Amino acid sequence: MKTFTAKPADIQREWHVIDAAGQTLGRLSTRAARFLMGKHKPIYSPAQDIGDFVVIINAEKVQFTGKKADQKLYYRHSGYPGGFKSIRLDKMMQQHPTRALEHSIKGMLPHTRLGAVMKKRLRVYAGAEHPHPSQMKAETKEKTPEKAQ
Repeated sequence: MKTFTAKPADIQREWHVIDAAGQTLGRLSTRAARFLMGKHKPIYSPAQDIGDFVVIINAEKVQFTGKKADQKLYYRHSGYPGGFKSIRLDKMMQQHPTRALEHSIKGMLPHTRLGAVMKKRLRVYAGAEHPHPSQMKAETKEKTPEKAQ
């Protein structure tokens, strides 16, 4: 049995719009990462870039479980002595509401050149408006999963 390798003509990229309002950060990030990597397609291969475009709207309305908003810290370093800085999640959401979601999704993608290409297909917007309506020919809106009662 031969290993299937997708040709460039086989790859068809779609656009997915995900509404982040009321969704948990981690669960939303895993769904977006699956679309970016192309794991939802039957021709998925980890060594090939076959993923789709993802547009996330209402990033400022994403939910956090537990005490993450008060306790979770994001770190960065400038490279200079004394350049180590940290910021809490709630403060980051006030200053840059899209950055926490981008950081979460980036951590779920491969940490290679292939992952950098996948990350370029991610668009995150704080509000409900996005400038990509012309690309949405076959728009697929991802809805919040309904909880069984």
